[in-house]
Amino acid sequence: MNLRLVRDLVLTITFGAGAGFGATTALASDDPNATCLECHGQEGIEGTLRGGGSFPVLVDPKAWAGSVHGQSGLSCVDCHAAQSQIPHPDVTEKTRRDLTLRYYTVCQVCHEENYKKQLDSIHQKNVASGNKEAAVCTDCHNPHTQTRITDASTGKVSSQARVRIPETCARCHGKIAAAYRGSVHGSALLGEGNLDVPTCVDCHGVHNIADPRTASFRSASPALCAGCHTDRAKMKRYGLSTDVLRSYVADFHGTTVTLFQKEHPDQMSNKPVCFDCHGVHDIASKNDPTKGLRVRENLLRACQKCHPGASANFPDAWLSHYIPSPEKTPLVYWVNAFYRLVIPGTVGGMLAWVTLDFVRRRIDRRREKRSSL
Repeated sequence: MNLRLVRDLVLTITFGAGAGFGATTALASDDPNATCLECHGQEGIEGTLRGGGSFPVLVDPKAWAGSVHGQSGLSCVDCHAAQSQIPHPDVTEKTRRDLTLRYYTVCQVCHEENYKKQLDSIHQKNVASGNKEAAVCTDCHNPHTQTRITDASTGKVSSQARVRIPETCARCHGKIAAAYRGSVHGSALLGEGNLDVPTCVDCHGVHNIADPRTASFRSASPALCAGCHTDRAKMKRYGLSTDVLRSYVADFHGTTVTLFQKEHPDQMSNKPVCFDCHGVHDIASKNDPTKGLRVRENLLRACQKCHPGASANFPDAWLSHYIPSPEKTPLVYWVNAFYRLVIPGTVGGMLAWVTLDFVRRRIDRRREKRSSL
C-alpha cells in the first residue's frame, strides 16, 4: 500500500483534517476496507473530538471479518460515507456520545423495519426527551463485531444469541440483570443453557420496547406470562400446571383486572397481577425456601402486600392455580358439581314448566272456541 496514504490517514484521524495536506485522496475502489484497516486495525489509533477529547477508532480485522456485516460484503464507507476521502473531514461533535447519536441513524438504510419499530420504544422516547444515554442501535449491536443473530436453518434467534441477550441489556440495566441471573428463569438460561425459559426480549420486546410502568403493560402482563405457562408441551417438561391463566381469570383478582382493563384501559388497576405475587426479574421457583409461594410463610407475605392484616390462615381461602378436583379440594369440587347439576336442572325445569303451561293454555283456548261454535 502507498505509505504516504497510510501516513496521511493516520495523521488525519489523530489530528483532524487540518493537518496540512493538499488535495483529498479517494479510497482504493478495488478493496476500500483493506485501505481503512491499514490504519484502523492498528492498536491505539484514536480520533479527535471538537471538544478536545479523543475516542478509539480501532476495528479488529478478525472481528470485522467474522461479523455479519463483514460476511455480507459491506464496505466501511457504506456507513461512513463522510470518510470516503482522505484526509477525513474534522469531527464536529464535542463528545463521543454525540458522535454515536449522529451515526446510529445510518442503520435505517439497511434495517428500515426495525429502525421504525425502535422509534416507538421507551429508549427512543428518552432520547427524544433529551436523555443522551438512552440506548440506540449501536449500543446493543456493535456494527464492527455483531455476529448473525438468527439461525440460518430455522430463521429463529440462535441459542448463542439468546444467552447473550441478558449480557447486552446488563450494560445499562446492571441491577436488573443481576436479579434475573439469580431467578428461576435466569439461572436456567445462563447456568444450564435451557432455552425454554424467557429472556429479556421475550417479555419486553426487541426494538419496540414499551414502558413497563404503564397501565397497559401491567394489565397485559397476565397474558404475557401465559404465553409460556399455558404451553402444554413446555409445562409438561417441568411438571407445571397450565391452568394458571384460567384459574387466575376465574379468581376475584383476575376477574377484576380483566373487567378493569376493558373499561379503563389507560388506568392502573390496584388488583394484583402475576408479578405482584411472583416477582418481576427475581422470580423464584415455587419450592424456593425463601421466596417460593408453595412455602406457606412466603405466600402469606405475598398476600400481606395488599392485605396487611392477613392472618396465618388467610391463604387457605385461595385455591392456588389449580382447578378444583376431588384430590386437592374435594369440598369445593363437589359443591361446584352440585351447583352444576342443580342450577341447570332448576332453570331447565322452570323453562319446561313455563313451556308446558303455555302449550296447555293454548290447547284449552282452542277447545273453548270449538265448543262455543
